[in-house]
Amino acid sequence: MKKLLNTLYVTRQGTYLSKEGETITVSEGDETLIRVPIHTLHGVVCFGRVSASPSLMGFCGDRGVILSFFTEWGQFLCRVHGPVSGNIHLRRRQYRVADDEAACQGIVRSIVCAKVANCRQVLMRAAREGYDEHELLNKKADALKSVLERAARKQPDVDGLRGLEGEAGKEYFSVFNGLISQGKDVFEFRGRSRRPPLDRVNALLSFVYTLLVHDVAGALEGVGLDPGCGFLHKDRPGRPSLALDVMEELRPVIADRLVLSLINRQQLGARHFQESEGGAVLLNEDGRKEVLTAWQKRKQEEFLHPILEERIPVGLLAHVQAMLLARHLRGDYDMYPALIWRG
Repeated sequence: MKKLLNTLYVTRQGTYLSKEGETITVSEGDETLIRVPIHTLHGVVCFGRVSASPSLMGFCGDRGVILSFFTEWGQFLCRVHGPVSGNIHLRRRQYRVADDEAACQGIVRSIVCAKVANCRQVLMRAAREGYDEHELLNKKADALKSVLERAARKQPDVDGLRGLEGEAGKEYFSVFNGLISQGKDVFEFRGRSRRPPLDRVNALLSFVYTLLVHDVAGALEGVGLDPGCGFLHKDRPGRPSLALDVMEELRPVIADRLVLSLINRQQLGARHFQESEGGAVLLNEDGRKEVLTAWQKRKQEEFLHPILEERIPVGLLAHVQAMLLARHLRGDYDMYPALIWRG
């Protein structure tokens, strides 16, 4: 089992990470801000102008602590990790399946169906709760049902399933603004913008997706899979394609609902954001701290897993799904049981 509160997030600009005995030290100039024993950590995530000493990098690699670097707005830069863990036979099987479209089609179908079903669940829940645009939300939920039915058939190949996943995303985000019930003057969503995010909602989505993909990549490495070799997302240098695959089924109900909760409960406001000269909208340091606190609280909430049939913390979902995917590749399951949220 993995600890929940086992990731150190460093968002303060100009800080420096170094090794001191058995601890990671975060300092700014001559001032030590915090010391964290390395045995309590599984990962360290750095945003923006944060640097680390070579000895610390080696220390983290030796202890199996993943050190990740992102830009201020959450674009992945690089990861530092030690020797590859896991069974070589599992990774060989993963690569063979990824190169065989017929073999990976079932995995892609499971992921796409789960993502569409979970997006639909988010819309249906909002419609039940009486949001102003509940009729439109129900209409889009019906559209997603149609996409789900088409994806569940055996006919679509992998490219066809990718197309259906894209269609579902357009339908879902076309009404995402209707899921915002408070602060509409501050949080207006006109469509997904990524690099860079062009409004506050997109800045939030991109930042929380970054947190989620880091957790998923660590979970995949923990069971011996290669986060860079995906099935739905094509290989690209520097991109954790398999982590993005598994994240698709999780982000509507973990990341998107957290973003909506932060907005609708008015935990965030205009004061938590900044705009760059190029038009990019970013969370400022106070905003990042607020989101990180909410993220860790979200990971402690419990959820009844439909496959395990027991309640587990949300923070363990990525680890459970990584384990289930590994078991499918080993032949323990006929299909990959992607997570479909109930509730």
